[in-house]
Amino acid sequence: MVTELTSNDIRDSTADETREPAPNGIRESVADDIRLVVLDMAGTTVADGGLVEQAFAAAAGELGVEPGSADHAEKLAYVRATMGESKISVFRELFGAEDLARRANSAFERAYGELVDGGRIAPIAGAREAIEELTEAGRTVVLTTGFARVTQDAILDALGWRELVPLTLCPADAGGRGRPNPDMVLEAFLRTRAAEGVRQVAVVGDTSYDMLSGVRAGAGVVAGVLTGAHGDAALRAAGAMCVLRSVAELPALLKGVE
Repeated sequence: MVTELTSNDIRDSTADETREPAPNGIRESVADDIRLVVLDMAGTTVADGGLVEQAFAAAAGELGVEPGSADHAEKLAYVRATMGESKISVFRELFGAEDLARRANSAFERAYGELVDGGRIAPIAGAREAIEELTEAGRTVVLTTGFARVTQDAILDALGWRELVPLTLCPADAGGRGRPNPDMVLEAFLRTRAAEGVRQVAVVGDTSYDMLSGVRAGAGVVAGVLTGAHGDAALRAAGAMCVLRSVAELPALLKGVE
């Protein structure tokens, strides 16, 4: 059984750690057999420059949370600790009542979309090339996110990635349950039919919840990257088998090259 990480666990494990990854712990035979690669977006393949926190400020303001207050700081700490989780789930935890959570989520998605439209995002260096290399090697790549579909589509359009992969998923596409649940990984497995079993699936992301979703799905490879929210220790504590400097290193990993 995988133990759920609390926000305190994640903050404690990331506070003083180095950003250098530990050695690869994946067997070459497992890496070479991967047929489906499930990649996170923001922080893993997409550099958003802290837009999540800026959009959260808009959501908090919508519900009267004062910037600089203890309440604002506590809620922001929770947002940071739960990066990767479905955003509506985060707001349900923060604000309780469903109507308040939906108001906050709508404000968040609207603010994030405006920032995306303003040209505030870019691909992680080497991300597109990595996806293309994985595809050329015969692997199917799926992009997933904790954002709503409208925001995911805005990101894809801004980057010109609409045709880059055959499938993109958000929590609503998998019955509404986002990370750390395994649903989006399993939805990718079922829809693409690219792999014969979950051991032929690789899950890659920058957050503890990305790692937990991969572990819970039974993925053969669960890999963290150091380009986003959480560091080496937090990623490994959540089940990462290895931690890469960035997604650009993934094709080499899956070729069994260390």
